[in-house]
Parts: sequence; structure tokens; C-alpha cells
Amino acid sequence: MTRTSRLWRSLAVAGVASLVLAACGGDDDEPSDGGTAGGDAPASDEPLRLGTLLPQTGNLAFLGPPEFAGVDLAIEEINAAGGVLGHDVEVTHTDSSDASNSAVTQQSTDSLLNEGVAAIIGAASSGVSFTVLDRIVQDETIMFSPANTSPDFTTYEDDGLYFRTAPSDVLQGQVLGDTILGDGHANVAIMNLDDAYGNGLAQYLTETIESGGGTIATQVVYDPQASNYTSEVSQVAAAQPDAIALIGFEETVTIIPELVTQGIGPQTVPVYFVDGNTSNWGDQLPAGLLEGNKGTQPGAEIGEEFRERLLEVDPELVDFNYSAESYDAAMLLALAALQAGSVESRDIADNLVDVSREGTECTTFEECAGLIEDGEDIDYNGVSGPIEFTDAGDPETATIGVFQYGPDNNTTPVEYVERTMTTE
Repeated sequence: MTRTSRLWRSLAVAGVASLVLAACGGDDDEPSDGGTAGGDAPASDEPLRLGTLLPQTGNLAFLGPPEFAGVDLAIEEINAAGGVLGHDVEVTHTDSSDASNSAVTQQSTDSLLNEGVAAIIGAASSGVSFTVLDRIVQDETIMFSPANTSPDFTTYEDDGLYFRTAPSDVLQGQVLGDTILGDGHANVAIMNLDDAYGNGLAQYLTETIESGGGTIATQVVYDPQASNYTSEVSQVAAAQPDAIALIGFEETVTIIPELVTQGIGPQTVPVYFVDGNTSNWGDQLPAGLLEGNKGTQPGAEIGEEFRERLLEVDPELVDFNYSAESYDAAMLLALAALQAGSVESRDIADNLVDVSREGTECTTFEECAGLIEDGEDIDYNGVSGPIEFTDAGDPETATIGVFQYGPDNNTTPVEYVERTMTTE
């Protein structure tokens, strides 16, 4: 062990919700014959321990259930295939909350680091991740987000310990802007929350709109914790846009009614949503209010079979946002540990790029583990897409889905657009 904080402490940390998943009938202290799938990998002294820092409370709480379910499903499948280096993978779940509840974020982060997890899967919010990334890197632990999209992570000084399965908003901004322009709208108002995610996505949306011949009628930056948005919506209305891009989170259900009140609601001026609020709003808004409006969401089509597997983990799932990215994060961490022959953070980090690209393609843990144990380089292609990390820990190529709302205020996919990051 390279650091004293790697010593395992009790999972029962006060105030932290935790869950340890283990395959039935196994004893982690005594590896079963064969260890991992394939049987030839050496056993480690300790299991691979992961933590999650994902929203159970706050304005992104609706994203938590599919992300937790994605991680849990991956670990169930990994352990069913034999686990990693002779042990079942273990996970502790904690609450990231949101940027307004930094005390919760810090407490959860400290508890996971004290437990000595090899990697923290999270946070969902870019703004939240930036509040703890330095602390995690200082501890020489991997931070692996399934949902951070701020472009600033690409060049952040993270000592090679930060990864994400969600693409930079450089790509989502392009697809969202192309969608708006393609629908015939050339004078666009942007409302975005004031954080790294909101400001970054607004920047790349603006660049796409303007390079495509459109104009930004106004950009209104708002506080997601505000009690109302009367003033902000008034600024949008005064600009007389022919479309509105709303970049936000759960406060969307407060902003939309105010747009209606001021005569520029979704049935008057079309509203375009983003991954933070392209949710199945259902009866949280009046029936039919969002019908015909569109939103973008990073990620490939996950398919009904994967949804059914997730629902077996959590039958109450309504949204599936970032479930595939969370699943792939856990899978990649396990495969990198297997290839490294180690459950240490640095060893895993040094192998994450390698298992994501330029090897024999594989799609399940059992298949990929067998190839690794046969001495082959692998290229894990995930449920969320091909992934293929750049040296910065970003997925080089990503798929952005375009969704449209129906009369039930729920979404259906319209198309999936693949984009590749370009370097200057």
C-alpha cells in the first residue's frame, strides 16, 4: 500500500449512506479458485473498493437514481463474472448534493478518502466536482465522473487522475446549436445557470449559433437557488427571441411556468433543453406544455435490454440519464485494475486509457477479462459509446442524442449525432 489512507476502515461511517455489493456465496477474505474470469490473474491482498459521489439531494437529485443504478448493475455483473483479482468489487454510495451544499459534498468526499477507495465515481455536477477535485488528487485517488461536461476539465491540472465518460460540452454545444438552426431559428436567447457547466455550455452554444449565421438575442445568467425568475424571464421576453435555450437543472420546473406567464412559454417560443434538464417531467408540468420542444443529452441509444437490466436494480427508475456512463465508469475501473494487476489508484489510472482503445474490441466484463488474462490488449466499447480516452481522460468521440417532448411531457429520441473532439 502506498499511503496510510489506503488502510480499510469500517464501511459504517456516520451520516453516510453506503452499500457493499458482493456476489452470493463468496468470501472476499478467501478468494475462490480461479479468481477472476479466465482463472489466470493473480489475486490481490485486498478487493477493489470504489465509492460514488452522486446526487441524492439537491437540484440534480433526479440524476442520482439512474447513475447509482448504472454503477450497481456493473458491479453485479463484474462480481457474477468472478470479480477482480480474486475478490468481489465493493462500493460505498454517498451523496454529492449540489453546489449550494458544499458541506455535504466535503463530508462525503472525506469519508470515501478515509475508507481508502481506489476511485470515486462522481460527481454529476461539474461545479461540484471542481470543489473537491484538488482534494481527491492530493490524496492520489482517481476521480471518474459519468456526467461532468465542463470543457475546463480537459486542461485541468489533475496529475492524470481525472477521467470522465461524459463528453465535453464543446460537443453538446455544437449539436444543440445545429439543432436550433436546423429547426429554422436564428435569433436565440440563452438562459443559463451561473456555474462552470452552465457558462461553458452557453459559450459553445453561442459559438455554434453565431458561426452558423444566427445571433444571440440575449444571454441571461441566473442563480439556480433564486426563489423566482421573474426578472430574468423579463429580460428574455424583452429580447424577442424566436427560440430559447434553457441550460439548467431542477429549477426548470420554476422557470417554465414563468415563461408561460410572460407569454414566451414553450408553446409560443420553442424552448431547447440540455442534459441537465432534458428529463421526463411528466405531471410536474401541465399536460402538453412541452410537446414538440427538444433537448440534447450526451450518450448513445442504450436500448430496451439495458433499461430492463437497470430496472431490475431499481424498479422505480423514471429517467435513465447517465446510467450508461456510470455503468461504463465502473466497468473501465475494474478492467484497468485487472490489467494493472493492482487495486491501487495510480496503477489503475495508468491503465485506463489503454483498456479503452487500440486493442481487441470487447463489450462485457467477462469477455474483456478473458482477453486480458490471455495477455491481449483490449478496447472496451461501452453501453454509452466507444469511449476511447484521450490522454486528458476525455472520451475522444461521443454521441449526442436529440430528444423531443410528447404530450405527456416525456421525451423520445429523434436522432443520435456522433462528434469527435478536435485539438487546436
